This record gives sequence, C-alpha cells and structure tokens, in this order.
Amino acid sequence: MNLPTFSSKWDLETLFKGGSQSEEFLIYLKDISVSINQLNQATLKWPNTFTCEDVSILEDILDSMSNSIVKLEQANSFVGCLQAQNTADTEANILRAKVTDLNTDFSKAILKVDQLLGDIEEGTWKQVLKQPELTDLTYILNEMRNQSKDKLSVEKEQLIQQLSVDGYIGWEQLYDLLVSKVQIPFTENGVEKSLSVGQAYNKFSDSNRKVRKELLGKWEAGWGNQKELFAEALNRLSGFRLSVYKERGWENPLKEPLAINRMKMETLDMMWQVISENKQPLIDYMNQKAKVLEVEKLGWYDLEAPIAEANSVLSYQEGAEFIIKQFSNFGPLLTNFTKKAFEKNWIEAEDRPNKAPGGFCTGLPDTNESRIFMTYSGTPSNISTLAHELGHAFHSYAMEDVHPLNSDYAMNVAETASTFAEMIVADAALKHTTNKEERLALLDDKLQRSVAMLMNIHSRFLFETAFYEERKQGYVSSDRLSELMLNAQKEGYSDSLEEYHPLFWASKLHFFITDVPFYNFPYTFGYLFSLGIYANALEEGQDFEEKYIALLKDTGSMSVEDLAMKHLSVDLTKKDFWEKAVKMATSDVEEFISLTNC
Repeated sequence: MNLPTFSSKWDLETLFKGGSQSEEFLIYLKDISVSINQLNQATLKWPNTFTCEDVSILEDILDSMSNSIVKLEQANSFVGCLQAQNTADTEANILRAKVTDLNTDFSKAILKVDQLLGDIEEGTWKQVLKQPELTDLTYILNEMRNQSKDKLSVEKEQLIQQLSVDGYIGWEQLYDLLVSKVQIPFTENGVEKSLSVGQAYNKFSDSNRKVRKELLGKWEAGWGNQKELFAEALNRLSGFRLSVYKERGWENPLKEPLAINRMKMETLDMMWQVISENKQPLIDYMNQKAKVLEVEKLGWYDLEAPIAEANSVLSYQEGAEFIIKQFSNFGPLLTNFTKKAFEKNWIEAEDRPNKAPGGFCTGLPDTNESRIFMTYSGTPSNISTLAHELGHAFHSYAMEDVHPLNSDYAMNVAETASTFAEMIVADAALKHTTNKEERLALLDDKLQRSVAMLMNIHSRFLFETAFYEERKQGYVSSDRLSELMLNAQKEGYSDSLEEYHPLFWASKLHFFITDVPFYNFPYTFGYLFSLGIYANALEEGQDFEEKYIALLKDTGSMSVEDLAMKHLSVDLTKKDFWEKAVKMATSDVEEFISLTNC
C-alpha cells in the first residue's frame, strides 16, 4: 500500500486561524448571533391563525433554523477540539462560555417555533405537511410539534434554558475543569511521573499485572482526592434535571433520553432483558482469561490486559494503514473517505500531557469536515477506538446532502456507524491472520468490546437508574455513590470480578454530560444494532455499501423501530433480533477458550 506519512496531530488552523485567540472565530460567533436574531424576527411574522397560504413564513423560519444549526455545530465542535487538545487553555474555556450562551439563545428560539407549530389546527397541519417543500421534513416537524405539547409554557421553558447556563450546564463545565486538574502519579523506569488521566488510562493495557493493579489504586486515589467536588457536581446537575422533570410532570427519568434517541421503552427493556439472560458466555471468557493470566479471578484492571505479545503494538502510521486496508474489504467510499481523513490531518492522536481523556469524533458541517480526538499508544484497543471514531466521521460524510433538519441523528444510531466500522477492522484482521498469538490478541480485543458493551455499559445504566431514584429523595453522598456504583458493577458483571472500580462514577465524564441524559444505553443499542447491519454486509459484500449509506441517511428522520423495520425487516420490541445480536457478540468465546487451552 503506497500511502503518504500521516501526522498524529490534527490541523485546526484550516477551520479558524489562531486557535483560542482566533479573530476569525469571534467574527463567526457574531454571525451566529445574527442568524439567531433572524430566526426570532421570522417568528414575529407568524399570523394569529396559520393557514396553508402562510407556508412561506414557515419556510423562512426553517431556513433560519438550518443556518443556525450548521453554524452552531461548527462552533461547538471547534471549541470542543480546543478544550480537548489542551485542558490548560483558559481562553478556550472563555470561548466555550460564549458558545454556550449562543446555544441557549437558539434553544429559546426553537421553543417558540415548537409552540407555533403546536398551535396549528390539526386539519391545517395535515395540509401543511402535504406541501412539496415540506414533504421531506414530515418526521422532524411532527416531532417538534409534539414536543411543544409535552412541555411547559414557552416562557417557563425559556427561563429554564436561561437558568441552565449557570446551573445545569455550569455544573458540567465545572466537572470538565476539575478533571483537567486530576493527575495520576506513575513510576516508569525508576522515574516518578505525573500523568494526565488520558495518559494514565492507557496504562491499564500494560502487560505487567503489578503495574495495572498499582495503577488502579493510584487511579482511585486521584479521583478520590476530589470526590466531594465530583459528588457536588453530579448531585446539582441531576437535581436541576429532576426539578425540571417534576415541573413538566415527567415521573420517569428515562422519558427524555428515550425521546432524544427516538426509541420506545419496550425496545430498551427487551434489549436489557435479553442481555441479562445471556451473559454466561462472557463470564466463561473472563474466567478463561483469568486462567491465562494465572489468577483466580480478573480484577477491574485486568479487563484490558493483553494476553499475547505478537504484533500487539503498531505505530500510528501502521495503525492507519491497517485500518485503511481493512476498510477496503467493505467498500470504496468508506476507504477513500478514511484516506482523506488521515491525509487532511483530521485526527489528533499524539500521546502528550494536558490532553483530555477519552476519544470522540465531532462534525463540522459548515466545511463538510470532521475531527477525531484520542490518545494513541499502539494497542489493539487504540486501533479499535480509531476505527470507531472514523465510523462516526463517515456517518457525517454520508449525511452531507441531507437537509440540516434531517441530519440530527440520535446517539444510539450514531454509535451504530462507529461500531460497524470497528467490526470491519476486527473481523477482517481475524480472517487474514495465521499467527496464533496475533489471532488470540485480536479475539481478546473483540471480546473485550463485548464485555464493555454488554456488561460495563449495563452497570452504568443500573447505576444511573438507582442513583436517580435516590436523588429524588435528596442529596446522595460520595460514599453512597460509590456503593451504588459497586452494586451496579457487581450486577452488570454478574459478580465475576475480584476487584471493582467504585469511583467510576467520578472518573467517567458520561455521567456529567447534559446534552444526552443516560449517556450509556445508546452505546449498547448501537453495538447490537450494528451487528444486524453487519450480518447483511457479510452476505452481500461490497454491494452492500450503497444500502448502508441509505440507512445512514435515514437515521435523522425516523424512529429506531421504523429504521430497523425499513432496512432490516426486524421488530426491535421482540426477542428475536436481540438474541441473534447477543449471540453474534459472544460467538468468539469458544474459539478463544480453545486457543488458550492449547
């Protein structure tokens, strides 16, 4: 494969020159403010009684909405990149506050639009949706109209949005600042270092169990040093959320995340039921891995432990070439897009201090680009993460010609594209290796992912479910939060581990995200849903890429149940689909056990 040398540092200068000091970006923020003002002005032209003759007014509103959405997403993504690449960049934090204010102004404007749509007489509404200009927007317009009927008055909802800047969202941003101060001490080659949480986390895949175990203790201590502050942030954030739910008359904390993910409660319940009934193969895998590591039971710090050394570390260049090669077995569009992402320096993968933990992909719709963030150290897990984020980027690419109002796909289907990309890389690698050690390492990496999606994520869901019930009664102490997390982990992992991570509630930023409450179950949904798509891809080969893109294009304009029925002909509220998906997720256990018994 004749490819250029790829940089492990991304290029943000092509977006806005000057980073957090960018004058271009400040001008761009002013343009967004003008766009939102135009939206507000357009709503003032709304007639007292809306008729089909007033459709042009609605079209003007939707145009202003679309323009604001594109620019706000561009701004949010740029600032998120600045903050992630350097947690000590205080100017980026100031820019975040400016963008947050604009997001709030836009949300307040949308509340007014929702109400205007909700006030249209039912017969007139049906006629409005038949207008050729609006036919493609039927789903999103109905969704907006129905949302207005499920909330408080516009004035109260706008007040909630305004208060959230210094309340709800403020606590999330405080958490991000606290995380940037967490340092984990680590001794390497006799030298004591102070690692960022992103750097430290990668050490959990170290081949030395003593190192991993020692790290978990220091990891817990590092987060424990500020556990009271983290508990305060989590309690206040969730308290704000629950207070809003109470005013709206929403009793179930899952009402909002299910609506955001366009998903039925029956689907979620069925998914977790099937998973709970079918964890034994994963328990068998973990017990076998414990034998390989010559311990009685795995500890939390063993979950990502390598069990094979052969070719287990690839340079960034080697990892990139590996992914491109495996994507080429699926289809040319995904392959060419991935080459472009590497060549255009859309990826930040360098291992250095002051980077934020974790990985993400963020879309930049105004320039039809994406940016991917992670800390790369060459492990199979890193390669999976990189493929995962490239899947997100390809999803955005597939939606480029979709109307902006139909491009806002939910987290659960977003995770479908990313997980699908992971599986392409993992399975293609397995098919092309003849080395036993290499095959074992790849199998282990795949099964680690299944454990994460079906056990780790389940424990997060169980924790949040229990936490919100207790939070309704009052403040939940840091020690109690750790108890709830320990209980959830024991249930999620079927009590199969020797040691757990009680302070996971503090170290996992997903619990502090305000955009999507219950930032957990969509991962598992996406993982299993992608298995159904992947099964079709295996049957049809490269001919499937066109159908795959058609499915991705629909992700922002229908419920997940309708999406599954249209493209996979399956009912997500029934057991059949989930049982087949879980079986696929655990299908490598027998081979893993066989190889490690030899």
